[in-house]
Amino acid sequence: MSRRSTRAGDSAGTGPSPAVRGAEWVATEIERLIVTGDLLPGQPVRQELMAERLGVSRLPIREGLRQLASQGLVEHRRNVGYTVVRLEQSEFDQIYLMRHALEREVLASLPVFDADALAEIRMLGERVAEAAERGDLLEMRLANQDFHFAMFDRSPLGLVVSEIRRLWRLAMPYHAAYLFDAEVRRRVIAEHDAMIDALADHDNERLIALMNEHRRGGEAGTNMLLRNTTREGS
Repeated sequence: MSRRSTRAGDSAGTGPSPAVRGAEWVATEIERLIVTGDLLPGQPVRQELMAERLGVSRLPIREGLRQLASQGLVEHRRNVGYTVVRLEQSEFDQIYLMRHALEREVLASLPVFDADALAEIRMLGERVAEAAERGDLLEMRLANQDFHFAMFDRSPLGLVVSEIRRLWRLAMPYHAAYLFDAEVRRRVIAEHDAMIDALADHDNERLIALMNEHRRGGEAGTNMLLRNTTREGS
């Protein structure tokens, strides 16, 4: 199964020609802007400005926004237009509840990783570590998602993995605050290394336990940001 990274879209200047920039490409580009924090939770997405930024007409912008609305990344409000979805605390809690249940099943179903698969995982782990060392939090977040989905996507539970990907997309704009602390970044890297060791030993139960601990750290950090943005918006 092919893996789709959150950075699959390129900027308007380096992406496909205007003739082939359809709604799917537009949706991918706007999703990238949300995931990377260029568009923030609660921020309006102005169709005319987005059309100019991406170098397309308003038609694919409208269609792309409808696609993203169906995925829960943006919402349409009457007399306002489209805005980036801002999660409520209860919604965020449900995302992590679902991730806990679904990721356990996916990790339990993983096959034995061969040498090539383990080499890919290690390379992605090194990319996360290098970004952490540079303090490049955006690259670290993107590489971190690639690291985890390089594992998830090898599960035979393709539909479950697709739902996990949707949940990650919804929460990812809130993940940045968690990584500002250098000690947290070091802990993330150490946890990744432990996961790689569990994969090499084909110890899926240990991998599940490590992922649960890893997820709890992210949830706690993101809860802090969510509380702050809720107070600022009130």
